[in-house]
Amino acid sequence: MSESHLPSLWTHEPHTHLEFHHGDKIADIDTGATPGFRGKKADAPALQAERNARFAELQEMLYANSRSGDTRSILLVLQGMDTAGKGGIVKHVVGGGNPQGIQYTSFVKPTEEELAHHYLWRIRNALPTAGHIGVFDRSHYEDVLIVRVHNLVAPDVWGARYDEINAFEKALVDGGMTLIKVAMFVSLDEQKARLSERLERPDKYWKYNPGDIDERLKWPLYQEAYQALLDKTSTDYAPWHVIPCDRKWYSRLAITELLIEALESMNLSWPPADFDVEAEKKRLAEA
Repeated sequence: MSESHLPSLWTHEPHTHLEFHHGDKIADIDTGATPGFRGKKADAPALQAERNARFAELQEMLYANSRSGDTRSILLVLQGMDTAGKGGIVKHVVGGGNPQGIQYTSFVKPTEEELAHHYLWRIRNALPTAGHIGVFDRSHYEDVLIVRVHNLVAPDVWGARYDEINAFEKALVDGGMTLIKVAMFVSLDEQKARLSERLERPDKYWKYNPGDIDERLKWPLYQEAYQALLDKTSTDYAPWHVIPCDRKWYSRLAITELLIEALESMNLSWPPADFDVEAEKKRLAEA
């Protein structure tokens, strides 16, 4: 897609600003920044609505083509600490599409059945089918993040998973799946403010988890784990995108654009009719 077709509030295609490059450091992320966006918060509602409509059109086109044998699909991986805004992306971005073509999975603590299998077993079971956009709220990357930080398995076990995950994702891409991997980063100050809001509002109590405070205290360990994740699993076929998330309106716009970019790169069009249109019009008129 050429720059002339971009919404004028973006300087370039957003992935050029957001894609992780080897050598980038998590400690240098400005979580309050708005990379590539020349507009302001006041511009966000109208632009979000406009781009959600474009996303919905393309998403339905992808689904429609699967009815004609197109086997391609998209997997959006949302990975980030609590309060980074993963739920907001699901609601305000992916929620703008047709639910018929969306397959959403939230990966919480593994069940006994899941623990009895290889860690990728539950991931494989949740992969999007042809024509669908799959959304992973957390993902297989928990097995090199929380597992690493909490020493749930030996270092030689989780250490071998980076290459295993790369091979797994390469097979998915070779099979026709597009991966959009999003690492969402929020500052500790902003996270504290969002957790505080949950404690002040009864309608937010259900979102509060006392364990989130324990995880905050482990942020230096998570920084190391996220840095290793990005360094070892950002590939040319499945790169990571780093999203500053202190400004929710920006992170939602940015991820919307990543989805639209992926869909537009598929060169989709509406599938042609597999019947005689004029004949069917005549039959309907006479029915």
